[in-house]
Amino acid sequence: MTTRLRPSQTLLLGSLVFGLFFGAGNLVFPVLMGREAGAASPAAATGFLLTAVGLPILGVVASAMAGADSLQSLLRPVSGRLSLWFTCALYLTIGPLFAIPRTATVSYEVGIRPLVGEGHTPLFLFSVAFFALTALAARRPGRLMDWVGRYLTPVFLVLLSALVIASFVAPMTTTPAAPSGPYASAPLARGLVDGYSTMDALASLAFAVVLVDATRRLGVKGPRRLAVELGKAGLVGGLGMAVVYATLAHVGATSVGAVAVADNGGVVLAGVSLHYFGVAGQYLIAAIVLTACLKTAIGLTVACATTFVELTAGRRGAANATETSDQTGASDATGGADASRTTVAGGLPTAYRWWAWGFVGVSFAIANLGLAAIVAISVPVLMFLYPVAIVVIVLALAWPWVSQRLVLARVVIAFTAAAAFFDLLGALPASLAATPVVTTLTEAASAVLPGYDVGFGWVVPALVGTVVGLALSARGSRTRQAEASSARVAAPA
Repeated sequence: MTTRLRPSQTLLLGSLVFGLFFGAGNLVFPVLMGREAGAASPAAATGFLLTAVGLPILGVVASAMAGADSLQSLLRPVSGRLSLWFTCALYLTIGPLFAIPRTATVSYEVGIRPLVGEGHTPLFLFSVAFFALTALAARRPGRLMDWVGRYLTPVFLVLLSALVIASFVAPMTTTPAAPSGPYASAPLARGLVDGYSTMDALASLAFAVVLVDATRRLGVKGPRRLAVELGKAGLVGGLGMAVVYATLAHVGATSVGAVAVADNGGVVLAGVSLHYFGVAGQYLIAAIVLTACLKTAIGLTVACATTFVELTAGRRGAANATETSDQTGASDATGGADASRTTVAGGLPTAYRWWAWGFVGVSFAIANLGLAAIVAISVPVLMFLYPVAIVVIVLALAWPWVSQRLVLARVVIAFTAAAAFFDLLGALPASLAATPVVTTLTEAASAVLPGYDVGFGWVVPALVGTVVGLALSARGSRTRQAEASSARVAAPA
């Protein structure tokens, strides 16, 4: 067994990291950000990179450092109920309820609808094909590094490079527009919040189970070595993501010369592709978006099914519960690691198959509601889960120390969740946000919580929770020491 990855293996694992994270929102959000930020796009992009690249990579490394092979196992020492609740909420959010359906609807809206026209039937037929491919690939999780790392990610990068290179060789405009909306007053802060929309900090806690498993398949053992190797692969994947994000923001900032009106990043990308490549450009953008979204849909389906097998069966280690022998005899991407282990002779556990097919079915149904409905519902949930996920990542990074002070973790998470609830209220659809009860609560939060108006009202409560948690932890430690001392005194000689 090897303990250090070869450069080629690190590159392959980094390609998997990039491929899993870079999906639907990652493609369209930085383009729209660049367009609206205009001349302030460098500052906005900086904030975007911190939350859309930095946090996800930290999340993967944090899980490895904590020695956790799943989100539930990471949080179980803090609270059994919290671990179950947060695991379910996170995986359902970045899985069948929001993120997976969004991969299909973004693919359709940006790449397919301009070719086939309006109507529900084309979306239905496209969703059937999209999720059939997703289900087919998700049946064999042992091949995930092949599907995503070896094939789909390189194809995606080659296709996208044609569009990006054209935007630098022949700029659509040399003078970006003035920043609009919140980008005019606080572009960095707005960029930080925009990074939330990619869901990647949440996805990092979800994808940790498949990334840790992929690294173990390459022969790496032990939390420290896993963290090192995943950190190296994360830097490779993160650097690739940062470069692509920056170039997409540039495309958006210069797009006003070719796309006069656009209300989302998908429309901008389609217009830019048409500007440079004519009719062929629409087929190019369709291929770009489809490969970007398909690889993320496959990864999310595998991660969600793997996790719910563990939750329902009580097995330790979701990765072990879904290891499979390749019935066609194809090897995994380890170049020597054993991919023949299985929990059910001859194939996957029955439970895994049912969960995977169930999640694909639910995703298919929700995708047919349309992109606008999915985004409107998902944003409030993200605003609540994201702060909690950030705190969990920070706690996991310091897990050797935090594990001795679990009361600190409980208090910090509780304070953060309480404050994040007001962020959820503030992000509700206009019809709900305008109700008297919600208005009263959000106005009170705006007056009491610093940074609430820009999406960071949870930061001060998290810091207060840290102080309170440290005080309670210190008090508990002194109490235990005093009890131990009394017991020694009372013990007979």
